[in-house]
Amino acid sequence: MKNKIKYFSAFLAVLLLFSCARKENKVKAGPDSRFGGKIVISSVSDPKSFNPIMAKETSTTHAIGWCFEGLTETDGVTTEVKPCLAESWQISPDGLEWIFKLRKDVKWFDGKQFTADDVIFTFDKLIYNDDIPSSSRDIFTIDGKEIKTVKIDDFTIKFILSKPFAPFLRQLNQEILPKHILEKSVQEKKFTSTWGVNSNPLEIIGTGPFYLKEYVPSQKLILEKNPYYWRKDKDGKQLPYLDQLVILIVPDQDADLLKFQSGEIDILSPRGQDFSLLKSKEKEEDFTLYNCGPTFGTNFLVFNQNPAAVKHPKIDWFTNVDFRRAAAYLIDKNSIINNVMSGLAFPQNSAMEKAAVFFYNDNVKKYDYNIPKAKGILSASGFTDKNKDGFLEDKNGNTVEFTILTNSENKEREQMGNIIADDLRKAGIKVNFAPVQFNTLVSKLDNPPFDWDAILIGLTGGVEPHSGMNVWMSSGQLHMWYPRQKKPATTWEKEIDDLFTRGASELNEEKRRQIYFRWQEIAAEQLPFIYTVNPAAIYAVRNKFGNLHPTAFGGVTHNIWEFYLNK
Repeated sequence: MKNKIKYFSAFLAVLLLFSCARKENKVKAGPDSRFGGKIVISSVSDPKSFNPIMAKETSTTHAIGWCFEGLTETDGVTTEVKPCLAESWQISPDGLEWIFKLRKDVKWFDGKQFTADDVIFTFDKLIYNDDIPSSSRDIFTIDGKEIKTVKIDDFTIKFILSKPFAPFLRQLNQEILPKHILEKSVQEKKFTSTWGVNSNPLEIIGTGPFYLKEYVPSQKLILEKNPYYWRKDKDGKQLPYLDQLVILIVPDQDADLLKFQSGEIDILSPRGQDFSLLKSKEKEEDFTLYNCGPTFGTNFLVFNQNPAAVKHPKIDWFTNVDFRRAAAYLIDKNSIINNVMSGLAFPQNSAMEKAAVFFYNDNVKKYDYNIPKAKGILSASGFTDKNKDGFLEDKNGNTVEFTILTNSENKEREQMGNIIADDLRKAGIKVNFAPVQFNTLVSKLDNPPFDWDAILIGLTGGVEPHSGMNVWMSSGQLHMWYPRQKKPATTWEKEIDDLFTRGASELNEEKRRQIYFRWQEIAAEQLPFIYTVNPAAIYAVRNKFGNLHPTAFGGVTHNIWEFYLNK
């Protein structure tokens, strides 16, 4: 069996249409001149943790994603699955046994050898540990059963599956963590509090291209080149070329833009409204703007349907699909695209993003902006302005009033929230809009007592629908509207559970696509998430780096270990 798979060749051909033109290196670097220097990027939030197993938010993964690796990785340009910590693999004819040969040249940041024991520890003691609330357990559970891991020797491991698992290879980008560092914390049942943001950064041990050297809250993270890194360039020289990666923590997107303009950061993901300003300064300030088409990811409004968290009467409104449908008709996507994104965005209707191409289903129910239709649906459901005060009441005379939260660091999302709140008010719904800090928002969303009404937020996406299993399975850790159900609360959630279970084990590409098409149809009919718009993937990058290949899927830094300064 070849050590990589061709993932839907037709899909890849179309996907590459959305890729950016590759930036040609301006300077031909000599064999030694590529080494040294740093790159400075940004984050609009402090990390919530340094623990990748516990991470459920981008503020954490953005900070430590450079420190850890999986057995496989997905190419940022082609989206092919490639070897990473594993150098090759073989699959049994029935698809139930996978044997992986691990690299022998990988060391942890502390110089210890990476072995099969670390892989087994990550799966058996972390992912499948009931005491650890890991989203990865949702992804690596097949029809309710765990995957067995068997050590063949120090550099060979076997995975035994209960049934064929189509996304298995791609999902093995799961971060592998060091047994010799973390085993004690697991035994003492302290793992969930291990590697918090108060930890000494040098205690965070991975195998990635950079290690965390320093963290100054609300200011910056400094990551240094891993002296043991296993990747080498074509001349056999050890990567990465850069010595340092600095992440500046900025309060919001406005500050992010100012720091890019002042030259303090090297890469910016600008808002659509910033595009024309930046375009006018592209040559003068020596940077390049890349427009890579629709982003991978989704943006949506979600109502809290958790009966343990939301008391009557709001729970009756939020669990009423007609109430959610009325809200969907009150989202003016064209206004958001034109007034917030300056035209650089796309209407979003499906649970799978358009950039995913092969699995994207455009034939789902769509909700075009229509205030009269929304009012009609609400009236038919018993929501009327009984006391003539301009706001609707439900059948029991309760004023229909709730609060929408979003993260204050994202000014685009704030603007979107104001537009949505204003349009909901036009239909007689009394909406309070309250931006809060991102980590506060995530804590409300993820922890009891789940104290929120509605949230405007987004999720990262990808080419593989199964990656969203922890969101869409009713028992999932990120099943936002009603998380961690012991059994599906509704028939449609049960059907989605069944679809994701079937989709994971279906090896026929077209049959698998139809399974996920049906999931998207249910999501559009039942609206647990009310989708808004999908921005264009735009990047502004200073013209001082070689080996840049920005894409919508990989972003700019997917191959950061190959970056070098043009000297």
